[in-house]
Amino acid sequence: MRPPASRLPNGFVVRLNRLVRVRDGGRTLVGGAPTRVLYLTSVARRLLAGDALTVVDDTTRALADRLLETGMADPVVGSLAPADEEQLTYVVPAHERADALGRLLGSIPAGSRVIVVDDCSEHPEPVRAVAEEHGATLVRLEVNVGPGGARNAGLAAVTTPFVAFVDSDIVLEPGAIKTLLRHFADPRVALASPRVLALEAAEPGTGWIARYEEARSSLDLGVHAGIVRPRAPVSWVPSACLVARVDALGGGFSDGLRVGEDVDLVWRLAERGWRIRYEPAAEVRHEHRVTLGDWMLRKAVYGTGSLELGRRHPRDIAPVILAPWSALLVVAVVAQRRWSLPAALVLMGFTAVRIAEKVTKSDHPYRLAGTLTVTGSLAALTQAMALLLRHWWPVTVLAGVLSPRVRRAAAVAAVIDVVIEYRRTVLAAPPLSGAQSRLLDPVRFGIARRLDDLAYGAGVWFSALRGRSLGALLPDLRRRREQ
Repeated sequence: MRPPASRLPNGFVVRLNRLVRVRDGGRTLVGGAPTRVLYLTSVARRLLAGDALTVVDDTTRALADRLLETGMADPVVGSLAPADEEQLTYVVPAHERADALGRLLGSIPAGSRVIVVDDCSEHPEPVRAVAEEHGATLVRLEVNVGPGGARNAGLAAVTTPFVAFVDSDIVLEPGAIKTLLRHFADPRVALASPRVLALEAAEPGTGWIARYEEARSSLDLGVHAGIVRPRAPVSWVPSACLVARVDALGGGFSDGLRVGEDVDLVWRLAERGWRIRYEPAAEVRHEHRVTLGDWMLRKAVYGTGSLELGRRHPRDIAPVILAPWSALLVVAVVAQRRWSLPAALVLMGFTAVRIAEKVTKSDHPYRLAGTLTVTGSLAALTQAMALLLRHWWPVTVLAGVLSPRVRRAAAVAAVIDVVIEYRRTVLAAPPLSGAQSRLLDPVRFGIARRLDDLAYGAGVWFSALRGRSLGALLPDLRRRREQ
């Protein structure tokens, strides 16, 4: 099903997000997902006073919808109308782990509709007992179908307009689901996802993997809200906790996908024109894996999902997306020759001139073009670091044996990557317990970061070789930039 024509209600408020730059006295906006340049009419310029816009008529409605669709603005969630939780059903896939299931069900508001799907547990009685204790409806599967299939079995029994898929190793923070439901005031929103943080244990552990996960879990997508779709800053959301519009889901998760089913669902919905929102103001807690072997195995399993995702979404699975000029820039920098810096500067200058020819509506086209070129260059180099350290690390290791330049490039990339991620995660947010001792030091953070990349990359390569497909490893070189 495709989304209905957008009809944002009066009182709906949107605000320009942190990635948008306002130029030319408010006439030009630069940002979005992907990055583009948007020129406002004189009327739109007056309506967008400051960085916020309230829908009051058809004109403001059209402008707000345009800003949402380009990824330049996000809803101000506190301004959205509260939703009726009676219109929501919780679907919980479960396999063994009755204690965790009971912990989750205890965090769901009393009186809620809850369907627990037992995905063929070998010991079903504890699961049944916990479901009965909390007044949940139990659906028992005789064949294990994985979490996606179990969610679909629960979805088939849902009769409400909205559904919340919540895994049994989650604990809901008060008001989290209520906050997510507010986003459905936008009729084009199909899915909303909260921020997934580490579960706070009664006696917090001090293991360094646990502390790394608290700061840099794969499920924690950060502090900034945003639209979710391929090539956006938030390109997917985990199925550990999702609220969805039932009519938008169709059959739900793809059959047969046991890894990456959440990415596949998000990308299918986005391709059909639905909006997916990531909302960090809503928080849930997740029981992370904290032992080294179990943790690395899970990271590798995440990587193996790239094979099927590549077959279903070949244009979206590439590890990097580069314009030809930025690919040449990366080659020049990594080459580390005498000509590297002059060549990079020439490429950037040529690109800036070409961009300036396309943004002539700006009052300062060359200044704007220079900003876009520098931003694009930094993004390209950041993606190159990810290739060297994460997706292509087996190639990096083999090439590094023969080439000191490759070793040097990998070493510099590793240091820069750790500095950026440590500052963005560990230093930017306080530890869960508030105790300074729980901060992970940069050295162990860096080791965990590299092990994270090693495990994930190994999973990608394993699935690529097994499936005889390099789609998830090849860069995507696109000649035209979306504006």
